[in-house]
Amino acid sequence: MKFTKRNIDALDLPDRDCFVWDNDLHGFGLRLSPRGRKTFVVQYKVGRRNQRVTIGRFGALTVEQARKDAKILLGEIAAGNSPAQTVRSNRSSPTLTEINKRFVKEHIEVRLKPTTQSDYCRSMRKYVLPVLGSKTVMDVRHSDIVKLHLDLKHIPYQANRVIGVLSKLFNLCEQWGLRKQGSNPCMHVRHYKEPRRNRFLDKTELERLWVVLETAHLEGVTSLYAVNAYKLLILTGCRLGEIRTLKWDYIKGTRVEFPDTKTGYKRIPFNDEAMNVLRQTPRKKDNEFVICGAKAGGPIVNLQKSWRKIRKLAKLDDVRIHDLRHTFASHAVMNGTPLALVSKLLGHTQIATTMRYAHLADAELAQASQGIGSLLRPSQNLTHKGKLIQISEFIR
Repeated sequence: MKFTKRNIDALDLPDRDCFVWDNDLHGFGLRLSPRGRKTFVVQYKVGRRNQRVTIGRFGALTVEQARKDAKILLGEIAAGNSPAQTVRSNRSSPTLTEINKRFVKEHIEVRLKPTTQSDYCRSMRKYVLPVLGSKTVMDVRHSDIVKLHLDLKHIPYQANRVIGVLSKLFNLCEQWGLRKQGSNPCMHVRHYKEPRRNRFLDKTELERLWVVLETAHLEGVTSLYAVNAYKLLILTGCRLGEIRTLKWDYIKGTRVEFPDTKTGYKRIPFNDEAMNVLRQTPRKKDNEFVICGAKAGGPIVNLQKSWRKIRKLAKLDDVRIHDLRHTFASHAVMNGTPLALVSKLLGHTQIATTMRYAHLADAELAQASQGIGSLLRPSQNLTHKGKLIQISEFIR
């Protein structure tokens, strides 16, 4: 029959569930129940099987509204999509809190370095799950991600990292068949600008810091192991995690071989001062780590708390531990060390990463350029066969 309000109201109640179909729109139907419930549906075939998706109840929806929705669904079906399958997928879709467990087990713990594992888990635990944890994987939209990113604008660096973590999660959801390919809701989220921090200590600041380090252990500010860790960071340019987990077995003469750093295997020389710090570091028989912690057999866990005390005494309140690595690189460049060698010492996989220090060599480059210019600069006047001529005539 033709679906109109009057025609549907006039339908008799059946003895059991049955369907009535609209004459004007193929696949648009009405399900009748013995209790008087009337529900609009769309029916279509996938292969030889009928698939059916519910639009809504008659009364809550008018015939015109239901017909409009039916046309949209039938358009999706014609394009090769299956609304019924989408509904089933949505019902069985895990929440972000649930899928995060798989994310941790199958990706974070398997693919990432310990420090990165900690960063990923913290991003999910602190910023994502409290906001989106109850949403299903299928329900998360681009607008949800944009809002989350905007809400973190006061911490732009962290906001960008959160989007990076979520983007990886949704890429994996596509691989696991939990979302359509190419449906990552993190796509096209514009990251905030991240101004690079290039704070490094000048010679006066370094001397002041070194004096504090020399007396910190004796005055009970922090342990000798923590003090020597800071000294090694200054003298080697290593990453905090590399020094914190440095083992005696890694030391081969005056060289150190890190089997697995942020960028993989790393082999660098230790200068005489760094080797002297190693000799002054007590070696425990039951501990393989150079920088021992309070827990028996383990490395020091946290160097941030004691660093805050050290930098306050040295009047360097704005200096982070990572700035000690910047200090090593900056002074190496300013002393004329080629960027390629500095890159190897820092363990950068790409010299482009080291190029942030290139401007520090400007003075040396300018001096070299001036020297070459003086050498090649011609005199204003030249003598040719005993005759004084202008340089323009000589060139001509």
